[in-house]
Amino acid sequence: MRRSLLALTATALFLQAADPVPPMVTPGTAGSPPSDAVVLFDGKDLSKWKSEDGGESKWKVVDGYAEMAGKSILTREEFGAIQLHIEWASPAEVKGEGQGRGNSGVYFQGRYEIQVLDSWNNPTYSNGQAAAFYGHNAPKVNASRKPGEWQSYDIVFHPPKPAADGSVTPGSFTVFHNGVLVQDHIPIKGDATTSAKFSGATPTGPLMLQDHGNPVRYRNIWLRKLD
Repeated sequence: MRRSLLALTATALFLQAADPVPPMVTPGTAGSPPSDAVVLFDGKDLSKWKSEDGGESKWKVVDGYAEMAGKSILTREEFGAIQLHIEWASPAEVKGEGQGRGNSGVYFQGRYEIQVLDSWNNPTYSNGQAAAFYGHNAPKVNASRKPGEWQSYDIVFHPPKPAADGSVTPGSFTVFHNGVLVQDHIPIKGDATTSAKFSGATPTGPLMLQDHGNPVRYRNIWLRKLD
């Protein structure tokens, strides 16, 4: 019995030493950021963003949300692997159909897009509807709310990784739309960029919100760095 207790104690000490203690994080509530989050938009200003032309963002900030106006915006900071929370709403007044209705997009590293679209009773191609990995993977289900209602994305993004030999290890997307799992560890290959101006893979890049000509609104944007 003594040997057994000594062996168990030694094993426990080894496991303790080999496995570092995780840091404490205070969780948020109802979509609010945890204590280790980078808050990108809290409803007050877009100081952590810039216009795609390099100047200041011209998006309207009012009543705790930002509404697109004229050009896409990008974060000033660049990121690798992240957990992102973002809330958005398409216009309450329905205009257009298909891709012309409440169209925007959340671009990771400025190149891999999770589609934003009013997909409530709005047929379009499946890998172009809301929560699609645009042009690549349709969501498992359509979890859209009605036009004008606030919706949420919670997204875990791991970028493709370039290797010294020129090869690329695929990354992945996991997406929850309004709390519903719609993309489950979907692979991202290095050439899966939405924009033709990008190729290959990069360790970091900006988050981009696309202006597609529709007055889509955004609020409560934060992320956690996973690298």
